[in-house]
Amino acid sequence: MQLSDIDLLDRDVFTKGVPHEWFTFLRNNAPIYHHEEPDGGPGFWVITKYRDVYAVGRDAHTYSSDSDHGGVVGLEEPLAPPPDYGEAKIMLSMDPPQHTRYRKLVNKGFTPRMINALEPLIRERTVKILDDAMAKGSCDFVVDVAAELPLQAIAELIGVPFEDRHKLFDWSNRMIGSEDPEYMVGENEAFSAQFEMFAYASELAAQRKQQPRDDIMTALLNSELDGDKLTEMEFNLFFLLLAVAGNETTRNAISHGLNAFLEHPEQWDAVVDDIDGTIGSATEEILRWASPVMYFRRNVMQDTSLSGVEFKAGEKVSIWYCSANRDEDVFADPFTFDVHRQPNDHLAFGGGGPHFCLGASLARMEVKVLFEELAQRAPKLSRRGATDPLRSNFIGGIKHLPMAFA
Repeated sequence: MQLSDIDLLDRDVFTKGVPHEWFTFLRNNAPIYHHEEPDGGPGFWVITKYRDVYAVGRDAHTYSSDSDHGGVVGLEEPLAPPPDYGEAKIMLSMDPPQHTRYRKLVNKGFTPRMINALEPLIRERTVKILDDAMAKGSCDFVVDVAAELPLQAIAELIGVPFEDRHKLFDWSNRMIGSEDPEYMVGENEAFSAQFEMFAYASELAAQRKQQPRDDIMTALLNSELDGDKLTEMEFNLFFLLLAVAGNETTRNAISHGLNAFLEHPEQWDAVVDDIDGTIGSATEEILRWASPVMYFRRNVMQDTSLSGVEFKAGEKVSIWYCSANRDEDVFADPFTFDVHRQPNDHLAFGGGGPHFCLGASLARMEVKVLFEELAQRAPKLSRRGATDPLRSNFIGGIKHLPMAFA
């Protein structure tokens, strides 16, 4: 293999799964690599080692997430200007101190009490979802199970009526999966999905103001810090973030987890034989293995260096979590799926810093509860068709996974 063989902009390569052979080559030969960009674009840095991904993620002063400097998604220069949200921004695309203020406001809706209070409901919904799927004998695990639980959980979390949950699924697929032929929509259609979601969020906010509930949406609308409250557009953008990120990423973590167990049945046997003793470490291994968000972009704010490589202000860098989570210097036998792996300091949630995943505890809970309940009900699993990966170099997704519970 040569560096010239690597093209991380070729989405079709990702339809076969994450090109781990490329990332392994980069870690060993060019851990910080300047990747070319077509059509005369400036190119971008590819950062593949755990230590460097971790360092960039924690240094928001040097490496900006702010949408004014390019944001966190998209490696190529944009073909069209981004949508105009006025002064509001999505939380992912902010830097401190703006991000700090926003995070303090929304944290009030993500207290341990709020999240822990959801576990009985999540377990109840998980049991119903699994029972319905198992009653059929076989299913498309992604559609029938992996998508359903996060959808129902996030709908409950943000106060979306149960019967409206598939609207979130449709909006998410149109926004995140728009480069995949199955979900392919034009750029205008992807933007329209956003504004449909905003209209829905505004209607929901109006209802909560009239009829407050003990839920996260009410907490966010009432959240105040030094007299500061979320504006309407800030609320809409946070609704979008929760609905998409809280649905899409957990769906794919669960799907990759099931796929890993089908590929490594002895690991499923280990969980089934000792659920209490393995479910915690198995959950972390699923998250490491899946790395549902493969990369985030950062934008260099001042001339700097990282592991001996010089960066210039204005350059783009990409930090690849899917590579960091297979780094041989950090994880013993990183390509072995091991439900007993400890320690397991993966970066599936970003590895700390200001942008550590707000929903990490909820995602962990959903993955843990689902596989805990599945292990009690289905000691044997089998594949009924090929795994169908999402065409994306951003989200490590699985669209379909036919399987049977025997």
